[in-house]
Amino acid sequence: MADVAILMGSDSDLGVMKGASDILQKFGIDYEVAILSAHRLPVETAAFAQQAEERGLKVIIAGAGGAAHLAGVLASHTILPVIGVPIMNGPLNGVDALYSTVQMPKGIPVATVAINGAANAGLLAVHILALGDNKLGQKLKDFRLDMGNEVRKKGLRLHDLGFEGYMLHKGGKK
Repeated sequence: MADVAILMGSDSDLGVMKGASDILQKFGIDYEVAILSAHRLPVETAAFAQQAEERGLKVIIAGAGGAAHLAGVLASHTILPVIGVPIMNGPLNGVDALYSTVQMPKGIPVATVAINGAANAGLLAVHILALGDNKLGQKLKDFRLDMGNEVRKKGLRLHDLGFEGYMLHKGGKK
């Protein structure tokens, strides 16, 4: 049974939302994926949210571009945590999606990550689930330690190679 739902407004959002699925897979969390639309499938979208808790879902991640009301519509029909992922598209490069996702009315919160920030949405879902799972919490702590160790390695390599050598090694330009 899935703990997390990854929803998106269009199949064109799959590339961005893969970031959330990659994180959930890394932590061994069961999830499901669906395409819904707040505007083109309003009844189905509301029904999904209304049935999510009884189906055993614990967190919903919703990505959409443009007007981006998917996360907000879902949040208005469930008490489960909803994490919105504004997706970059159109003439405003995702800023419209960011504003419409983050500017929810009082009483209907949507946690919102950066534009195209699906990986962080996945991590936030892991954090929420870890509140009731000590093993998952330890995996998160280990994940953070690994990130820090990677930065330390890069710092040591920069020190050893110097700026120019490091940039050449990375394929950068002078």
